[in-house]
Amino acid sequence: MSSKKQSSSGSKLTAFLSANSVPIMFIIIVAICIPISGFSFKFLLNEIITRMGRNIFLILSLLIPIMAGMGLNFGMTLGAMAGEIALILVTDWQIWGIPGIVLAMIMSMPISALLGLMCGKILNASKGREMITSYIISFFTNGLYQLVVLYMMGPVIPIIHNSIKLPRGYGVRQTVGLLSMRQSLDNALALRISGIKIPILTFIVIAIMCLAIVWFRRTKLGQDMRAVGQDMEVARAAGINVERTRILSIVISTVLAGFGMIIYLQNMGDMATYSAHSQIGMFCIAALLVGGASVDRASIGNVFLGVVLFHLMFILAPTTGAKITGDTMIGEYFRVFISYGIITVALVMYETKKRKAKAGMGHLLEAAQGEEAQSNA
Repeated sequence: MSSKKQSSSGSKLTAFLSANSVPIMFIIIVAICIPISGFSFKFLLNEIITRMGRNIFLILSLLIPIMAGMGLNFGMTLGAMAGEIALILVTDWQIWGIPGIVLAMIMSMPISALLGLMCGKILNASKGREMITSYIISFFTNGLYQLVVLYMMGPVIPIIHNSIKLPRGYGVRQTVGLLSMRQSLDNALALRISGIKIPILTFIVIAIMCLAIVWFRRTKLGQDMRAVGQDMEVARAAGINVERTRILSIVISTVLAGFGMIIYLQNMGDMATYSAHSQIGMFCIAALLVGGASVDRASIGNVFLGVVLFHLMFILAPTTGAKITGDTMIGEYFRVFISYGIITVALVMYETKKRKAKAGMGHLLEAAQGEEAQSNA
């Protein structure tokens, strides 16, 4: 009995380590880097709290498409672009502070919804290849964004203030200042404990978003999305409009990504007009995967753990690299390599597990057919 218990506990431990290999690896990296970097606990805690408030909302927007079986939504960049366009217009109208943030969110909604609808319809035509398709769609939409911001803002879309326009009279400058909006959400109800700033209102917004996701999973639409994510054909046989449900998941994700980008940029205090959104999808997806999520399974806990581990690595890597090698750029290369490498490893692991599951089902089917043949004989 004891040997059976030991083997059972050993198999459970192996399964746990296999399922959580990525976060465990990052915990080990962070544990090694913290003492080498020489950063104080207070500094790291302050940085992590700031980055949690800045990034969590964006990453939460990825959960809905995963629930609907559409994988990692690289198309969240479309929502980020919508949020940037809304912020440019609000800045030009000089509506500052929290009213400006709220107005930008409201304005981003129809743009995000329209882009999400387009993306969802294209992804329905490429079932099974949603992730690579959404990645390419983000490049295509970036071209449209550049056209709007570089040429249409001024002649077609009125821009009042010359401080935003390029010297030629149309198009938006490389950087749009958001100083009058900077950390308006973070500073409202901010609490300072031993020099550590805690943005209470930002975390309240994030908590509301988390509760909304938990509630949404229990709604009829949420249950439909879970059913579609598990098996589209079974869901279709149960009377669920699979294509419509998949489109709605992308639309919701894109709208939430627009909100998240506005929260992100108000924290930063300025906006790189042509590049702020370019890597946002990649880093958000990497952070989610670092937290232990996969292509077909993700939770709110994965979001929080991923933000902490991924951004700890971002803070620690340059300094640790400089102290070990004498070259800060080694640390910069390391964290970029890790962010792309984690996505690659997660996708390979997912595909390997899926193939093993299919092979296991095939063996079970063959065994069942063999038993049936023997019984008939």
